[in-house]
Amino acid sequence: MKSAKEIIIPAVYVATLIGAQFVLSGVAGVELITVLLLSFVYAFGLKKGLIVANAFIVLRTLLFGFFINVFILYIVYYNVFVIVIGVISKIFKSKYSVKIHALLTVLAVVLTACFTLFDDILTPLMYSYSLSATKIYFIASLYTMVPQLICSLATVTTLFYPLYKVLIIFSKNNN
Repeated sequence: MKSAKEIIIPAVYVATLIGAQFVLSGVAGVELITVLLLSFVYAFGLKKGLIVANAFIVLRTLLFGFFINVFILYIVYYNVFVIVIGVISKIFKSKYSVKIHALLTVLAVVLTACFTLFDDILTPLMYSYSLSATKIYFIASLYTMVPQLICSLATVTTLFYPLYKVLIIFSKNNN
């Protein structure tokens, strides 16, 4: 039974991530992936977090289409995201406190900003944008980044704890 749970829990969570992205894909700057993935990685750890993140990236690519810049962005960003949160999870042994919650919230907002800023560098390089087109791309991205940062702040502040409480039960029952 343990091996079945080891497959089913990450698979269901990948499906949850895909569903969340699909449902909110039409609303610029609004996303739940950050809080969902953060909660999973904090509860389950680095190894399972990397499995979930990379399965999500592959499945997302199959469903939403392959764009090399998006694929590279997701591979780099989500693996860095999982490693950062996974290390924090290991340091604090997946325990909860208000201070840890605050730290995770700040990290989520900073990492979300890094996602957009990395895209602002990667996409113009990948598509050989001119300097003026790169500046326009950067300025335009700010209009999406602001709601993303607000969304990360709001969702991690409000949803992390209840998600964590549910996931930690599954992670303890899975060990």
